[in-house]
Amino acid sequence: MLEMSSLSRWGLHAALLALLCCSESGEAAFEVYTWPERLVVESRGSGMVNCSTSCAQPESGGLETNLEKTLLEEQPQWKSYLISNVSQDMVLICYFNCAGKQQTKSLNVSVYQLPKQVTLKLQPMWVTLGKPFTIECRVPTVEPIESLTLTLLRGKETLHSQTFSGGAPAPQEARVALNSTANKEDGLLNFSCQAELDLRARGGSVFRSISENQVLEVYEPTLNNQTIIIFPVVSVLLFLFVTSVLLCFIFGQHWRQRRTGTYGVRAAWKRLPQVFRAQPA
Repeated sequence: MLEMSSLSRWGLHAALLALLCCSESGEAAFEVYTWPERLVVESRGSGMVNCSTSCAQPESGGLETNLEKTLLEEQPQWKSYLISNVSQDMVLICYFNCAGKQQTKSLNVSVYQLPKQVTLKLQPMWVTLGKPFTIECRVPTVEPIESLTLTLLRGKETLHSQTFSGGAPAPQEARVALNSTANKEDGLLNFSCQAELDLRARGGSVFRSISENQVLEVYEPTLNNQTIIIFPVVSVLLFLFVTSVLLCFIFGQHWRQRRTGTYGVRAAWKRLPQVFRAQPA
């Protein structure tokens, strides 16, 4: 009887352990999944989310969010939703209930705004060889700005690349400027600006936009053939003009001195007797 009692107690313990083990293994096998694992959506746009579970017969399940959502299709182990009007980064929650237990899985949603308008400006657009000028690129609205890179190009050559630190979670303006000195190559190649929004770290793709080409007019401070001919001609004419003026002035002064000298002698002769008469005896 004692041996039978020990066996029955061992059997009871084994049954309890088996039940506990089976319960734990069943709970471990119950998982919730999201697809995609990370979602990127254009600002005010929409995206698809799929919630699924490994539970063979879930009691219930769904998607928790404050966004507008539409159930597109469902099966016992998965549900597919369309979320709309996404305006900011957020977290969605997929959940399923199975055998009285609930499991959840979070999904990060990132909002982006493409750099659709890329503007390049050269200041000034006409410059003398060796003089300074500025290359400026602007993107009025882009998000997230920390995923943006602006690259200034001369032909296919990279002149400068600029990345940006994160700021407010909203579309922002991006700007980059480069001061340079005009050389001969600047007048032979086009200038442009490329904006690259890299969303791969958030589960998205790489988007690129490029500005219209701009041309820098570079002028060399040299004299052309016409200037070379005109310059000596003008110099000779100026010399002749100055010489003629000087000669006219000299001859005029000489003529005036001659006239003044003659009248002076005659006047002296006329006044001479009067002077003698004016003297006392």
